[in-house]
This record gives sequence, structure tokens and C-alpha cells, in this order.
Amino acid sequence: MGVIPRYEAYAPLLTRGWSHAVRTDGTQTFLTPEGLGGVRHRYATSGSGELAWPAWGGYPSEPHWTARFSFGTPTTLVAAFTASLISTEPLQRTVQDVPARTRRALYVATPTGKQQHGTTPVAPPPVPASSHAR
Repeated sequence: MGVIPRYEAYAPLLTRGWSHAVRTDGTQTFLTPEGLGGVRHRYATSGSGELAWPAWGGYPSEPHWTARFSFGTPTTLVAAFTASLISTEPLQRTVQDVPARTRRALYVATPTGKQQHGTTPVAPPPVPASSHAR
């Protein structure tokens, strides 16, 4: 397996409309369109032991979750992580799996992925078997 360039880890974020800012301190930051999550990439090593890929969900000052990847983390792992951030695939969980402080943000997704607040998922009607005319 070949080496994956670093841009493979953040290119999916850009294709989903995440903003991108580059600073002269050797970092670049990617933020969700609504500003409720981000990934920072330290591409210049300073020898200070800082993380290469810190990420967060929620407001940066009060994130709901954080993830951190060191300079030694394979780019393929970081790329898989960033791909999961932009996935629109619903995530099945029980209410107990979600921290109490974030439960207000829950919604139920239908099989088509549309949001329906305050409802439970309903199975689609059965599709009748096709009949063949003879």
C-alpha cells in the first residue's frame, strides 16, 4: 500500500463546504459550514510536542467531543476519521449512549435521511412483488 498524501485527509472536508484558513504559524484550520466543529492540521513541526491533528465537535470553547492525532498517526487513519465526519449515514444509538448534555440535539432520521423531530422511525410500506403478464 502506498503513502497517502496529507491532503487526502482534509480534501473531503473541503468538498462538503468546510471553510479553510491557513496561518503563518504552520497550522491550517477547517470548520464546518455552521461553525460547530473543526479539524486543525499542524503541518509545520516545531518540536514542541503539539498535536498534528486536533479535532472537535460543538463550539470550540465548549466542545461536545474532541479527538487528537499525533504527528506519528498514519494519514490513512486521519483520512478515515475525516471521512466519517462528513458522512451523512445515520448513526444508530440508544438515548443512554448519548451524553445527557447533548440529548437536546437528537433527532430521528428516516430511511431517506431526512430529519423528523419528535417522531419515531416508521418502516416503509412493503413493495408488492412484480407480476409478469403472460
